Amino acid sequence: MSGHSKWSQIKRQKGVNDARRGALFTKLTREIITAARQGGGDVDGNYRLRMAVDKARDNSMPMENIKRAIERATGAGADAVQYEEITYEGLGPANVAVIVAVMTDNRNRTASEVRSIFTKVGGSLTPVAWQFEQRGLLSIPLKGNDPDEVTLAAIDAGATDVDAPEGGVILVMTEPADLERVRSSLADAGHPATSAEVSMEPTTKVEISDEKAARQVLGFVERLEELEDVQNVYANFDLPDALMEQLEASVA
Repeated sequence: MSGHSKWSQIKRQKGVNDARRGALFTKLTREIITAARQGGGDVDGNYRLRMAVDKARDNSMPMENIKRAIERATGAGADAVQYEEITYEGLGPANVAVIVAVMTDNRNRTASEVRSIFTKVGGSLTPVAWQFEQRGLLSIPLKGNDPDEVTLAAIDAGATDVDAPEGGVILVMTEPADLERVRSSLADAGHPATSAEVSMEPTTKVEISDEKAARQVLGFVERLEELEDVQNVYANFDLPDALMEQLEASVA
């Protein structure tokens, strides 16, 4: 698991304040609307919509909000706003490779905002996707689950790898196409996932051992994540366990 993935898990466990939760719900709503427009409002027949709804529920989004988002995409009073999916690639502080996935109704505005954040840290937009690969990721809570049992059940279900427990979470990796099948199988075996997503995981990592550099990289990534149009940010940095624990202690 990359340093960014670990840090995201830490932030998820710490929770978010009301302002950030509102921004998160806005992003989740866009995902649901886009998925429903592309494949219809039936979660059983639209895998992408089911993933978006599951992600929203994993993040405690009220069911009323989820239903309203689907209706906004498919009902008689459907919104006229159309969201365009765009991916930006670049290098940030410490030559960390970053992929930024956005949904926007104004690509010029979004491009300007993303480019500005890269520029302010001396980074640049440039191709880096070759340093990543798509993977399905399942987060299984360590509490109430035996790591060995989860590992055996995951491998039997077709998972490609299982990370050692870290930060109270067991991370199960799959091929993207197998994500839902593995998740369902683990749930049937008594190991339900708290989150499931298709992610871009780095094939090469930049090791950062200096606290100042680590804070600069984390701040850069978080500024990208805070942009309204940004859905996901993927980065290839890694942090030593001791430094990760030190930074974790500083998170409110």
